[in-house]
Amino acid sequence: MKLPDRIYHLAEAANWPSIQRYGLLSAGRLMEAAGLTRSDRDRLRRTQRLTHTELRNGVQIRDQCPMPPTALAQCLCDMEPADWYAMINARVFFWLNVDRLNRQKAACEPRLQVVMAVDTAALVAAYEKRVAVTPINTGNARRKPARRGAATFVPLAEWARSGWASEAAALGIPPRRASHQPVELTVIHAVPDILHFVVGIFAIPAGQSFDERRRIGRSMLLS
Repeated sequence: MKLPDRIYHLAEAANWPSIQRYGLLSAGRLMEAAGLTRSDRDRLRRTQRLTHTELRNGVQIRDQCPMPPTALAQCLCDMEPADWYAMINARVFFWLNVDRLNRQKAACEPRLQVVMAVDTAALVAAYEKRVAVTPINTGNARRKPARRGAATFVPLAEWARSGWASEAAALGIPPRRASHQPVELTVIHAVPDILHFVVGIFAIPAGQSFDERRRIGRSMLLS
């Protein structure tokens, strides 16, 4: 089992100054950096965000409309929806598949988005102990959502050793085929030095999609 050479992070262009200064932060860490009170952080971390939210420092965090608590309650194993939201908000996410990235990009219209193409091997070498992969889109619980729980986030070393066996055993679901590729790669909390691993930065205007066939390189679209 092998990860692709490139993985991709989709960010709000409004957050680019924050990324340049602090790297990639999970939604929870962005809330802390914005100086929110504990009660406000808990509300945003542990309940569904129904709207795109701009924090007091201008940083933006996306809505969670595809994860209604009623849908999550039907597919979660050994946790409540609030726990799932907190788990999602504690991670930085990367797509392994460009088509999935572009579907998320379309859901963010009409806001300007930034795609960062990342050297997978370099990132994993630096953060392996904090890396997990998932077999599903963990941010979507609509239309017959897959069974999920803490075991959905399979530590990278575990996945390399036994594929999705740990997920199946913990969630009580049939084992996935060894050929089932990860959908997401996640890093707990933050990647403060993300720009060390970036091989291409692209601003994607509304109405356009990212095309992985473009030459990978640092774009001059952002400064």
